[in-house]
Parts: sequence; C-alpha cells; structure tokens
Amino acid sequence: MKHPDSLPGLIEQLIEVGATMVARGFVLASGGNLSARLPGGTEYVVTGAGTWLDRLTPDDFATMTLDGEVTGGPAAVRPSTEWKLHQRTYRVREDVNAIVHMHPQHAVLVDALGHEIRLLTLDHAVYVRSYGRTGFHPNGSDELADTAAEQAREHNCVLLAHHGCSALGPDIGMAFRRAMNLEEAATATYRALLLGDRTTRFPVSPDEAMHG
Repeated sequence: MKHPDSLPGLIEQLIEVGATMVARGFVLASGGNLSARLPGGTEYVVTGAGTWLDRLTPDDFATMTLDGEVTGGPAAVRPSTEWKLHQRTYRVREDVNAIVHMHPQHAVLVDALGHEIRLLTLDHAVYVRSYGRTGFHPNGSDELADTAAEQAREHNCVLLAHHGCSALGPDIGMAFRRAMNLEEAATATYRALLLGDRTTRFPVSPDEAMHG
C-alpha cells in the first residue's frame, strides 16, 4: 500500500485494514485502533472511540493535531481512548506515517507467560526485526502512551503487556504487515513451547536476512 496523499485515501485504506484485522481474529469488535499521519505531518486521523473495526465508515474517524487538539471529523465522533498512544509515537518518530494497534492473542499470551517471541522466519526477521515491550498500564493512560513511545524510538513493533501491540510503518500496509508478522512469530513460538522446545536463539539475524 502506497501512503495516500489525501484524507479520503487514508481513510479508505484504514477501513480495509480494520475489516481484515477483525476477520483474522486480531481484534474483537471495537478492540484496537488505527491511525495515519496526514500529508504535512502535523495532523493525523484516528478511529473513533467505540467504533467496530469491521464496520468503519468515513464518519468514524477524527482528525487531530500532534498537540492533542481535534480539528476534524463529525462532531459526534470522539477520538479513540488510545489517541495518546498514537500521538506520542508520531512525536518521536517523524518517519512513521501509520500505526496499527491490535490485540493479537498469541503475542499477548506468550509475553504474559514470560517467554520471548522468537523471530523464526526470514519474514519475521525482516519485517519485525526487533520488538520493544512495556509493562502493564491502563489503556488510554499517559503512562502507556509515554512508555510505548519510548520503545518506539528503537523498535517498529511494541508489545503492551496484558493488552496488545502497536506496529509502526511508513505507510498503513507496512504497519499492518509488521503487526501480522509479530503475531505469526508469536504463534510459532507458542507451538514450539507446546512441543517442549525452549530454544531462544533466532535462526537468522535481521541483517543476515536483509543482506544475505
């Protein structure tokens, strides 16, 4: 997905990703949220509070500044309760144009049980590369937003303990690709643990995967 240069284009892609997230079981109903930076970099569009991600319409989005001011969208739409999670990350990562926040079951479970998610395939190594982690903080809190943003300085995927993950990208497609690869890696790790394997060494490093 090329990052669109218009608000309608961004919203169209976010609607598509939201429907796919629910269809694949990455979120339930209104769990999770999506955002994309508008051209110019001073504003972003984010899903509204309580919106079901597989039923999104253009009227389910709010436009906000990086200072937290709502500047667009229907008057009845309140930004997602997680808007700070998006805002703080955009502030520290000027290269990020999209954020996908979802609740992937295996990633949350493996992390909650104290295991490291293993990047077992070339795609995991290339797209996830590395992931950060926060402790548990209430959703919508400053603590969650700030700790996630701090991890985002070094990582494109951030696990939020007992909650979910955020994945970042230069466009909506890449952010979602990274989120999916993190969950696939967690699923593979979960299956390895069921088989009794506790290997922690990755079979290939991100640099090896990218450069051969």
